[in-house]
Amino acid sequence: MPQGWVAPERRAQNRAPRETKMIKRRDLWNLLLSALLLAACAVPPQPAPPPAQALPPVVFVHGNGDSAALWLTTLWRFESNGWPRERLHAVEFPYPQARDDDAVPQPGRSSAEEQRQFLAAEVDRVLAATGASQVVLMGNSRGGNAIRNYIRSGGAAKVSHAILGGTPNHGVWADAANQPGNEFNGAGPFLRGLNAPQGANGDEVTPGPKWMTIRSDRNDKYAQPDGAWIGAKGTPTHVDFDGPALKGAENVVLPERDHRETAYHALAFAAAFRFITGREPARTEPLPEAVVTLDGSVTGHTGAGPTNLPLAGAHVAVYATDPASGARVGAALADRSVGADGRWGPVVTDARTPLEFVVAAPGYATTHIYRSPFARSSAIVNLRPERFTAADKDAVAVVLMARPRGYFGLPRDRIVLDGRSPPPGIPAGVASVAVTRLPLADAGRTVVGEYGSGAIAERIVGRNWPASDNALSVIELTY
Repeated sequence: MPQGWVAPERRAQNRAPRETKMIKRRDLWNLLLSALLLAACAVPPQPAPPPAQALPPVVFVHGNGDSAALWLTTLWRFESNGWPRERLHAVEFPYPQARDDDAVPQPGRSSAEEQRQFLAAEVDRVLAATGASQVVLMGNSRGGNAIRNYIRSGGAAKVSHAILGGTPNHGVWADAANQPGNEFNGAGPFLRGLNAPQGANGDEVTPGPKWMTIRSDRNDKYAQPDGAWIGAKGTPTHVDFDGPALKGAENVVLPERDHRETAYHALAFAAAFRFITGREPARTEPLPEAVVTLDGSVTGHTGAGPTNLPLAGAHVAVYATDPASGARVGAALADRSVGADGRWGPVVTDARTPLEFVVAAPGYATTHIYRSPFARSSAIVNLRPERFTAADKDAVAVVLMARPRGYFGLPRDRIVLDGRSPPPGIPAGVASVAVTRLPLADAGRTVVGEYGSGAIAERIVGRNWPASDNALSVIELTY
């Protein structure tokens, strides 16, 4: 046999280990290439959030006739993304409703200047409490008027960002012959003054702060070319769907969202969070707390409309309820009369337990308010008792379903109250109604309210109470 000759079977044996090693190396190389490709295609990691003390205080400003309570879920969302609770503040205007004529005093109503002064004092208080040099201001509807007026009237240096959700910046209507002194008339002196060109570019916003507006595409009842939603159907308003947008601001559109949702919806929160921080929020829904502490004020109405003044002497009881029947579970969590400050709490509960709030006050119906479990603590769970109306006179029981942070819209939403879908009083088209009222022919049983719009789904179970006992029920949606 020639020197160096190896039998074929030996050659195969000798070659096998080398081939195995080559296969392993090839596999490793392929894995490495795959990893590099995945890394190249991956979304870059979000920058680490700044330390809590670097996050600016945010002051939230509610709209016409509303209260600080509407910012409840927005505060929860900021907290759930690392914002310290003590750096989030919701303003509560004593008289939240605008005058018919801004220059003419009207009992129970406020002027634009009174709103500005109140906001200025609140900003100074927040700056003093936090040690910050500037705040973020975020407002809904009329709250945006106060923000713009405050900044234009000398507050610009104290504000880093201004966010206006659904603010009728060019008016709900614009007609010099129709209530010219009204704060919401785009042709009136107040809004013409705010919209007068400013800065080198002739912007409609005051230089200094960063500005953002958030509006609907076509579903804001107060940004419509026809006056149907202000009692003037068929009459042009001279305002279009883009009425809330401002020259010089970042103008964001949230399709299908309604007038209130432009400030209180999860999408509005995400837009505001990005605008302030330059990054996406980690989550847009509240992160539940193990222990939930609740408090708030009881407020009422005057002949001129709702107020946020304390309703001293009101009585509040709070009960845990069974999620299937709405019946009370155990003794009252709170049962007390309200003092001069209007505060009804605190109450300690958890993020799994639905609640019934019973509010009794002279001149009002005893109002049983049913709520979903509260995901997090809050000191702005404000309560406002209801009154019966002429439409309720023949009812054995009356049940309302309210959506404070948005309007009911058809066909956009799924709305069910005590098996009625949709409940009465909700027109199709532009989302325009926040409360539906259902008279019933019986009392003392379970009633269910359900609401869904896109990803929002909420089901609240309560009880209907006899109207003969001066009692009615409110199913109040949180989202």
